[in-house]
Amino acid sequence: MAIKRISSGGEFEPRLGYCRAVVAGGWVHVAGTVGHGTTAVEQCRSALEIIGKALAEAGTDFAHVVRVTYMLPDRDEFPACWPMLREAFGENPPVATMIECGLITPEDRIEIEVTALLPE
Repeated sequence: MAIKRISSGGEFEPRLGYCRAVVAGGWVHVAGTVGHGTTAVEQCRSALEIIGKALAEAGTDFAHVVRVTYMLPDRDEFPACWPMLREAFGENPPVATMIECGLITPEDRIEIEVTALLPE
């Protein structure tokens, strides 16, 4: 089975030894992604752009995402992100989990991880 690794050039990828996405066995696994900005909304928008690029490089898109996990240090910041999440996933909603937890830096407000199918 061939494995394709996709890097986004993020600062933590080489420091921690991971890549943005791995394509294997008909699946695309996108690592937890924190975007740029200072608010959860700004970081969510940026993270979705980074994830979208990784999905496109893998040969798929948001319509083929089957699972999404949202991680936030403060769950009260999550509702402000809902409109852009509905825009990204609305017509093809995946299963979803939201976890309130600490992230890698105190400035991180939201991290998003997805799993998608490759189209046939």
